[in-house]
Amino acid sequence: MLLTTLHTKIHQTIRTRNLFSKNQRLLIAVSGGQDSLCLVKILLDLQPKWAWDLGIAHCDHCWRSDSQANAQHVEKIAKSWHLSFYLATTKQEIKTEANARDWRYHELTLIAQTHNYDCVVTGHTASDRSETLLYNLIRGSGMDGMQALAWQRPLNDTICLVRPLLGISRSTTEKFCQHLKLPIWEDSTNQDVKYARNRIRQELLPHLKTSFNPNIEFTLAQTAEILQAEVEYLQQTSKDLYQKVVFVSKLSPTSWKIYRSQLQNTPMALKRRVMRHVLQKALPCSPNFEHIEKLTALITAPNLSQTDPFPGGAIAKVQGDWIYLVNSLGRLSTIE
Repeated sequence: MLLTTLHTKIHQTIRTRNLFSKNQRLLIAVSGGQDSLCLVKILLDLQPKWAWDLGIAHCDHCWRSDSQANAQHVEKIAKSWHLSFYLATTKQEIKTEANARDWRYHELTLIAQTHNYDCVVTGHTASDRSETLLYNLIRGSGMDGMQALAWQRPLNDTICLVRPLLGISRSTTEKFCQHLKLPIWEDSTNQDVKYARNRIRQELLPHLKTSFNPNIEFTLAQTAEILQAEVEYLQQTSKDLYQKVVFVSKLSPTSWKIYRSQLQNTPMALKRRVMRHVLQKALPCSPNFEHIEKLTALITAPNLSQTDPFPGGAIAKVQGDWIYLVNSLGRLSTIE
């Protein structure tokens, strides 16, 4: 096999970003579309250099009438390349994109764990990264949502999710597949504009590309890359700060309090992150921006100030240097 410039680019990306090691077992998630076929073909061609043990997994969401044929198509490809094949088929109706993603990663992790793979590898590209950033921005996400698709992240204590194609666009994977005449399976749901991501892909990004920036995909992907590094720093710094300012009461092991005096001269970004972490543990639902802001405001509020009730009935109160989170019965909430 004569390696292309794309082979060389992905090989260099794997080395410089330390995405894989030699002799690892890699489980490649393959839908049958151009991105995943490009991914598995490149990793297969690079296999002699790295001595990887490769396998293919396919997740059937049962959304389409041709989903079973799609799965059989991917299995045929795996067999033609002499790779192990694993199929996960949902037994319950999956109604949303978010539910589908959660189910898919759960199944991929389970397959990897059962068959002793080190990594799950997906074909997400810079195009996916830019679309995800826009999708999360429109939904009102903060920096954490806008960092959009990391190069790698843990799925559990032993298995890592890796995305080696984040530096290339979807048009690049298409040209690669066409050049090698790879058997792409066209997913009809990718054209259905009832899905928000498809509207971003087919309507919003082309408009931005034509009217504002012809390189918008890579510009947004670069923004996500910058945000990822900054979010990692803020997460670690706020985690360290949380350990210093949130305490369990010595009098009652179920009473927690926040030392607001130590937060008063802290940058707002860290204040909000600490308070969000508190509320994530204390509330029955995920906190929104309004919840975080009203708890953060107590850091500099006058003594005896308090909030109106949070979801679940909890109320935050100021007593001197401390903020207490009190439930609807007047007892302190348990915040781990």
